Amino acid sequence: MHTRFSLVIAIAVFGACHVAQAAASVAAWSLLPQPAVMHPSGRGSVTVAGGDRVLLQGTHGGQARAVVRHFAALVAHTRGLHLRVDSAPQRRSRATIVFRLDPHARVAHDAGYRIKIGEDRIESTARTPRGLFYASVAVWQLLTPDDKRDVSVRVADGSIEDWPRFRWRGLMLDSARHFQSVADIEKLIDWMSLQKLNMLHWHLTDDQGWRLQVPRYPELTRIGACRKAVGPDAALTGSPDKPYCGFYTEADVREIVRYAAERFVTVVPEIDIPGHAQAAIASYPWLGVTGKRPPVSTDWGINTWLLAPDARTLHFLDNVLAEVMKLFPSKYIHIGGDEAAKDQWNASPAVRARMHQLGLKDMDQLQGWFTTQVADYLARHGRTAVGWDEILKGRAPASAVVMSWHAPVGALQAIEQGHDVVMASSPTLYLDHYQSDLHDEPPGRPDVESLKDVYDYDPLPPGATAAQASHILGVQANLWTEYMPTFARVQHAVFPRIAALSEVAWSPAAAHDWHGFLARMPAELARYRALGIDYADSAFAPAFALKAVTGNAIDVALSDQADFGTIRYTTDGSMPGVDSTRYTRPLSFAADRPTTLRAATFAPDGFQLAAPRAQAVDAAALLTRNSDQLDACGNQLVLRLQDVRPLHGARPVYRLDIENMCWLWPHAPLDGVRRIALTVGNLPWNFALWTDAAKVVVRPKASPAGEFQVHEDSCDGPLLATLPLASATRTPLQTTLTAGIPPTSGTHDLCIYATGDPRDGLWAIGKARLLTR
Repeated sequence: MHTRFSLVIAIAVFGACHVAQAAASVAAWSLLPQPAVMHPSGRGSVTVAGGDRVLLQGTHGGQARAVVRHFAALVAHTRGLHLRVDSAPQRRSRATIVFRLDPHARVAHDAGYRIKIGEDRIESTARTPRGLFYASVAVWQLLTPDDKRDVSVRVADGSIEDWPRFRWRGLMLDSARHFQSVADIEKLIDWMSLQKLNMLHWHLTDDQGWRLQVPRYPELTRIGACRKAVGPDAALTGSPDKPYCGFYTEADVREIVRYAAERFVTVVPEIDIPGHAQAAIASYPWLGVTGKRPPVSTDWGINTWLLAPDARTLHFLDNVLAEVMKLFPSKYIHIGGDEAAKDQWNASPAVRARMHQLGLKDMDQLQGWFTTQVADYLARHGRTAVGWDEILKGRAPASAVVMSWHAPVGALQAIEQGHDVVMASSPTLYLDHYQSDLHDEPPGRPDVESLKDVYDYDPLPPGATAAQASHILGVQANLWTEYMPTFARVQHAVFPRIAALSEVAWSPAAAHDWHGFLARMPAELARYRALGIDYADSAFAPAFALKAVTGNAIDVALSDQADFGTIRYTTDGSMPGVDSTRYTRPLSFAADRPTTLRAATFAPDGFQLAAPRAQAVDAAALLTRNSDQLDACGNQLVLRLQDVRPLHGARPVYRLDIENMCWLWPHAPLDGVRRIALTVGNLPWNFALWTDAAKVVVRPKASPAGEFQVHEDSCDGPLLATLPLASATRTPLQTTLTAGIPPTSGTHDLCIYATGDPRDGLWAIGKARLLTR
């Protein structure tokens, strides 16, 4: 027999204790993700001021009390309004905010809630502590409609009913490629929970590192958690001679799981099998099929070291997963399954014999058999295996959930086989893709996946029936960290695109409204600032487009990616502010009078959406291109990579095709040009291309060190200049090379390429300049 109870948690306000504050005007609700149903009344408001008390009523509901303590701390931290939590109501107190936990309340979904604002109070009702938590997030957002602090807030009257669209609202964090501290992971959990995300998929093992302590197998962390510091990793360790290491102890994991549970986030661990296992095989060579011990990989890409599909390896995995299940209470355990390059399996007589013994026709089926053994072990212990959609090639185990990154094909195939699916589509939901084509973007993968791209993502495959749609558990963004060595980079990649994802995952499809989303972003970005999130302002950052016009003049057009807000600019050396000149049409400047144009973007209320950017405007600017303004010749495997030097301080970032060291400058103006200058750097090769290795373009060198060549109109066109690399090989930093160009009139495409083999070291162009003298 269920006992009906109602736990009321009230914020009581003593009229005599109100702090004298300047109450703000009533702001429109700015909630993100957008609630399912909202009914603003259009009149009346509730004022909440500092000094109010949070009163807890009842002896039950520890989770609910924790929710309200978290709420009060959040309001104090971000708004400066300090609310005191008491254990019992005070006499003559008058409740201004009420959180009501009632398991029999008429609220949709166990994560849903209802909020009523009016009659001088804000009242929230939920059936579960989870729903109460999401209600508290909504009330916190109602109290933080702008970037003001230490002032009371007026909340417009009305009502809200809300519940999530999908059960799985996730973010994947890759801690194998680059390691994050426990404190930083807890920050990320905090912040994602405020976006009403509830699943943290934690990628703990890969070729480049094994990050989970397993006491039965100490070599996994003694050997597998360290790799040679190659590339930018040397800046993290302080020296190329000091290895890059890190792993999570059992105590670390328990702390993270506990912390997440308090915020109603489930941590889903991933142990990637049978591929992405080089770190494990480096620790215990008998796990592989060759018997050899490879190094822990320093190469990004697809390595070919696979676990042996035999009884000894399965026994190892049973023991590892027993430890995983002890540490992680999650129903779901991710077992990878992606990018299993079967070169070693195909070359192994023992593996081929095993395949035939099992009556299987190919190695994909052998992977399916291997995956099924692991999934069945988890199922016997009450857990559900999750795998990337490649597991479908060998007929995935019936109990498995499929995480589809080859959407929609992978998702539809999984649904046809009867699986539930989590949508994690590449490239849209892969947050290692950078967010704009601005030159100040951090390193990452092209192409651009913008804030709008994520917002417009539809988790339902095109043409999916209602029955098929019922198999979609939810949606997840993936954060692969090859190019994110620091937590600052993680924050830049995740925020604010995660806000767009949260609305996709939580809000009804009918609520999709890009312009409405943008209108709510200033308040959300203000919350990010108050929380200390180092978010990307790429969607709102001013971009400069220069164009030569008649009369020795230069026109400059300004824009921002989201086409939102007002761009304001200065030309007098000062930083643009809300009172600076508003940009309305292209600006004109004299080409022979150098000017520094600075611009920033502001929301309608004056909130600064993006930090100021600057652009030099003169004749030389028309004759200069950075690496982001040059095209790749073949667009085979284009990346933005950071220089490995200097170890300390700012390091250049280059955009290049790692398979083809070749760039195009379309329509280069060559009238009056006498020389070309290239600022170049050299990067280590640390990529595993697997079958793509055959695509690497090698050009013959004319000298031992190699050279850059500049050709007119095409890469096979007339040779305009040769720039030897001998001097650049003698310096660890950037080098500027110059060479003369024969007099050429008009505009021409320029093909600029480096000779040699990229795998011997990548030459990259930081800047190309055409010089008139």
